[in-house]
Amino acid sequence: MRQLSSDIAFTPAVKSMQSEKGSRSGYARMEAGGSWQTTVTPELEAFLSELDMFYLGTANAEGQPYIQYRGGSPGFLKVVDDKTLGFADFAGNRQYITLGNISENPKAFIFLMDYARGRRIKLWGTLRIVDGDQSLLEQLRDPSYPAKVERAMLFEIEAWDVNCPQHIHTRLSQRQMAPVIERLQGRIADLEVQLKAIKAKVKGT
Repeated sequence: MRQLSSDIAFTPAVKSMQSEKGSRSGYARMEAGGSWQTTVTPELEAFLSELDMFYLGTANAEGQPYIQYRGGSPGFLKVVDDKTLGFADFAGNRQYITLGNISENPKAFIFLMDYARGRRIKLWGTLRIVDGDQSLLEQLRDPSYPAKVERAMLFEIEAWDVNCPQHIHTRLSQRQMAPVIERLQGRIADLEVQLKAIKAKVKGT
């Protein structure tokens, strides 16, 4: 029975290692201050609305882990209620590793990464499949993505924590770079017009 929300990650073995390595006192102070969040806050919802990808972790009954990349339009990982996130599941390579894993072990992990701003959030919880709920599927589908939604995936939050930004390399998506490139192309076009005018003027003298 966990007493603190952070106990989902800080198991006795982890706390023992923290004590051995000298960080336990700092995390004990964090725990005394209220531990980790367990529901969706406005800050988390705003973070989700900007992200176009996340990493999903599951494990089979033997504990063998599996990480899957999930991508979509910004905000495709949606808030269903204050304890639940949801996303639409489409046909992929049909290996069904994630689906097989959660059929025998529903524990899951979501790693949210904002490479552009150097932010990351970790979420622990459970994952379940919802088939045939047309209202939910409509809520989760992306109107700009024409593929058929095969099922809904719901992630029930048990705890989440904001990770430090240390060691995050800045990376920008094509969507984030597009306006920068467009401005540069516009500037190049202006300079080419100016250069052409200068050449014409020089040629005419």
